[in-house]
Amino acid sequence: MTTATTEPKPMTDSEQLILAETDGNVGIIRLNRPKVLNALNPALMKDLASQMEVFDADENIHVILLAGNERAWAAGADIGDMAEQSAISMYERDQFATWDRIKRVKKPIVAAVSGFALGGGCELMMLCDVIIASETAQIGQPEINIGVMPGAGGTQRLTRAIGKAKAMDVILSGRFLSAKEAEQAGLVSRVVPKEHFFDAALKLAHQMAKKSPLALKIAKDSVLKAHETTLAEGLEYERKLFYLLFASEDQKEGMRAFVEKRKPQFKGR
Repeated sequence: MTTATTEPKPMTDSEQLILAETDGNVGIIRLNRPKVLNALNPALMKDLASQMEVFDADENIHVILLAGNERAWAAGADIGDMAEQSAISMYERDQFATWDRIKRVKKPIVAAVSGFALGGGCELMMLCDVIIASETAQIGQPEINIGVMPGAGGTQRLTRAIGKAKAMDVILSGRFLSAKEAEQAGLVSRVVPKEHFFDAALKLAHQMAKKSPLALKIAKDSVLKAHETTLAEGLEYERKLFYLLFASEDQKEGMRAFVEKRKPQFKGR
């Protein structure tokens, strides 16, 4: 007796929650739920964190680029997924543990943001290190409109990024910031025309990827420390990391190349 077997069908792009590829030393991840404006459900966040960790462990990848599409970076969490949850079920599913995995990624993350970056989308954007925004970007934490509040860092990171007064305005009113206002408030790094938002972010990622991979990770770590400590503690931490880099081959190569007036060949060690 024989048993017929069927080979599993490969997933199509429309079935994959994220799409990943590499471009030189840049690892590119695209959110891929266009029908629901890239709403962030637990499955997508799990896939995203796992792919981030893959790129973080790959010595050939120096910078990670995270993008949505032209219409939406991510228009919040998947409300349908959460609507009937209880306090206990939300506690037990511990969905924000996945976000902590992204926070622990050591390599720089460049965000290419266009359209809606709302709720969880704004919180995911703030987990990135450099944010290139399309002039069409609309950014906010409108959770107040559905009877809740930000839960993935919105009240904390937004306040640190733009100050108490502006954060209170955005979080308590539910209004959106334009790309220009977000840039003026210090929430995004640069604003570019809509048609160039991804290319501008990719160009920047490649520029960064030419630097010492080790120095990139350590410099990112030091900047993030500024959000979590006093100035005195941050300065001490910075100084130790600065000295630490003098134990690297990249420091020797970078300074020799500068003296010899040539481009450095960094190796990440």
